[in-house]
Amino acid sequence: MIGRWVGTLLLLSLISPAVAASLDAPSINNAEYRSKAASEDKIDPAVVKAQVLLDRAQFSPGEIDGKLGENAEKALRAFADAKGLASDKPLTEEVWKKLVEASPDPAITDYKISEADVKGPFLEKLPAKMEEMKTLAALSYTSPREGIAEKFHMSEGLLQALNPGKKFDRVGEIIAVANVGNKDSKLGIGRIEIDKRRQTLKVFATSGELLAFFPATVGSKEKPTPSGTLKVVSADANPNYRYNPDYQFKGVKSKVAFTIKPGPNNPVGSFWIGLSAEGYGIHGTANPSKVSKSESHGCVRLTNWDVGLLGRNVKKGTPVEFVEELKTGQKN
Repeated sequence: MIGRWVGTLLLLSLISPAVAASLDAPSINNAEYRSKAASEDKIDPAVVKAQVLLDRAQFSPGEIDGKLGENAEKALRAFADAKGLASDKPLTEEVWKKLVEASPDPAITDYKISEADVKGPFLEKLPAKMEEMKTLAALSYTSPREGIAEKFHMSEGLLQALNPGKKFDRVGEIIAVANVGNKDSKLGIGRIEIDKRRQTLKVFATSGELLAFFPATVGSKEKPTPSGTLKVVSADANPNYRYNPDYQFKGVKSKVAFTIKPGPNNPVGSFWIGLSAEGYGIHGTANPSKVSKSESHGCVRLTNWDVGLLGRNVKKGTPVEFVEELKTGQKN
């Protein structure tokens, strides 16, 4: 019995996300700035709070996971630049103060799981290959937990760590979630700038003001994104994905075209913004944790929630500029 108990503890330690300190709603909501650098490997209450505040300010850290990784650092630096603050370090006391001033509401709030959250249908398993997806009726979530995590822009690891012992498939269960605020935010978009080198997307007003920032996966060496300036030609929620064998994607062996049904786990996620170069667009992803950390088939990939915000606000004809080198005065 002792051996079995030890083995169980070891297994839990392997599957549970590492936490730097006590993690619950009060520890996050009451977190204060500290000069000691946060870990990239452990969930930190102060980092969770900063990520939620960035998300609400439209400076997306990508997936809210409580770790000070590259996407959180990109968002912090973009926020600092927009506020005219020093951005040589990702998180400074001045940046923290501006974030807190911009949005005083609690970073973590309670949420009651609804029937819609658990209704499904859910996929038993998401196929690894595109050809295996074409026979599915929908590219749905694989579990209520995945859907709830995406609803609140969170990693499943953080959601689980915040809610030990909770059942995500139980209607009426009260859980702690990221308080990401208003999903109907309005952006008066003048132009979009995509930085191939930094793997970022910026949204500007016609006045030149930076309205929003998103980490992005921008093409690959095998399938680079276009250059120069394109225009938005379409914006569609819950798109079908149509594979053309002329794309010659690595790992796809089909010699005939096929269609994959809509859903958040569709290869282009839950939104498609078509661009004026045929076959290219800005779209979502089934793997939000990999945004800006992997490669795409030539398109620009955002989290489903970020591309949803962008897609609901963009208009046909909006210019999309692809930046390849640092502009004069910009920093690495």
